[in-house]
Amino acid sequence: MPTQPDERRELSVFLRSRRERLTPDDVGLPRTGRRRTPGLRREELALLAGISATWYTYLEQGRDIRVSDQVLNALATALRLDRYERVHLFQLAGHAPVTKAAQPEPLAAEVAGVPLLLQPSPAYIISGTYEVLSHNRAAEELFPDLTAAVGRPPNFARWVFLEPAARDVLVEWEQEARGLLARLRTLAARHPGDTRYDGLVDELKAGSPEASAWWPRYDVQTRHGGRKRLRCPERGVVDFAYTAFHLAEDPEQTLVIYSDAREAARLPDRT
Repeated sequence: MPTQPDERRELSVFLRSRRERLTPDDVGLPRTGRRRTPGLRREELALLAGISATWYTYLEQGRDIRVSDQVLNALATALRLDRYERVHLFQLAGHAPVTKAAQPEPLAAEVAGVPLLLQPSPAYIISGTYEVLSHNRAAEELFPDLTAAVGRPPNFARWVFLEPAARDVLVEWEQEARGLLARLRTLAARHPGDTRYDGLVDELKAGSPEASAWWPRYDVQTRHGGRKRLRCPERGVVDFAYTAFHLAEDPEQTLVIYSDAREAARLPDRT
């Protein structure tokens, strides 16, 4: 069990957010009496997980108590957590390695030059706090005003939530923004008390009503590849495939490469 108050508070918020998103109908329980709070009651969740309601209440209140892997697995099942949320639960409970707060190492010149070598494919390297550490011209053209910040490094999270151009470029802006915030939540939980994450989250919540409304939902997600529909100035809406590679020197620094999904589909199969 985490011993620091802020870590216990994070676990408390996460458990409560996941309990409140479930209803008795979701888990096959009868509705009894008038419900004054959203989601399941604490005693209902404890029943589903096979644990004491009093003990679960202490856990959700952030008290300094010990919890076993068996209990965490039971809670994860009862709360219907997906695999990302399950890993996140174990991390918050101190049952998985947590990366301590640290300033990111500067990129070596040969690493910083990789996006330039990938031109004309849009590519950039981001830190755990979504600072854009290196990028090429194609990325700058694909994400207009990404590098317009003065006096501080460009930041992809700030661009998505605070830059008006993002809502035009990202065709499914809400979906993309929610996913980014979920990934930021996951990364922030690995660095409890790290002012870099705290400051970024506060800035996003202050400047974006969506970020302020979504952050308490406690969605979590890991960085991954996928597809995005982006609106390009000269080509209109294009379906891009993107791939994320974690750097060996710092796994939270990520190289992201974009390619036209239609062109990628025409590549010969070498299997």
